[in-house]
Amino acid sequence: MTGPVVVGFDGSPESLAAAAWAAHEAQRRGLRLDVLQAWPRPKQIAPGSRPGDHSALARLAERERELRTLAPEVEVTAGSVAGDPVEALEAAAHGAALLVLGSRGLGTLRGFLVGSVSQEVLRRADCPVVLIRAGGDEPDGAVTVGLDLAHPADEVLAFAFEAAALRSAPLRVVHVWSPPAGSEYMSYGAIGGLEGEVSAVEHDGLARALEPWQARHPEVTVSTDLIRGKAAVELVDVAATARLLVVGRRIRRMPLRHHHLGPVAHAAIHHVHCPVAVVPYG
Repeated sequence: MTGPVVVGFDGSPESLAAAAWAAHEAQRRGLRLDVLQAWPRPKQIAPGSRPGDHSALARLAERERELRTLAPEVEVTAGSVAGDPVEALEAAAHGAALLVLGSRGLGTLRGFLVGSVSQEVLRRADCPVVLIRAGGDEPDGAVTVGLDLAHPADEVLAFAFEAAALRSAPLRVVHVWSPPAGSEYMSYGAIGGLEGEVSAVEHDGLARALEPWQARHPEVTVSTDLIRGKAAVELVDVAATARLLVVGRRIRRMPLRHHHLGPVAHAAIHHVHCPVAVVPYG
């Protein structure tokens, strides 16, 4: 997609980190960067017309200047809109290559605090959304993608391969699987044989899903992992050494109030330290 990289900005530390990450990503992709500040107020009340607005607009202008210095090759635009932030960000996501949002620090249960705006936008946006932790830089390591062989989405693999290629980074593809229901009642010997057969089938399916993408991106070094367990748990552990974690969000053909992230994406955005890309598919 050739649309801009869009980042939500409200002057908070997490939005500052998100804007910096978005600038670097726009530079990698050769795209424009749009910095969007949304004002939760009636649309007839223009930004800048209330006490305190001028300081917020000044922070936005200052960040725009900083981003131009940070990524001098990138065309940077910044703007404010009055209205619900979720609606504004969702509208900006239409036609965007990428939407970048910030996430606050660790909560009392050692999980990240993902605000209601970010969670709602993640559920509704029709472009990939990347969540950035406050104060966190993109670490070294492989781009890691969680692949569900039951739904090997082209959109998710395309994003992961492109992200790895843009960074000259290796790509780690992880598929988490579980033995068939009822196998817990089998003997140890039978379980061992069954798991060997299932693993061979999973390996074959993984190779077939990746083959066309490896042909399109021969420059990307790919490694694969088959892990037995629960995807929502195992991917969080795997992402401890990741540069960027890519997961999918299946698009549901139903009213927005019924949309949800799914357990894997939900676990990733709340418990993974590196940037997390949630890619819609379906």
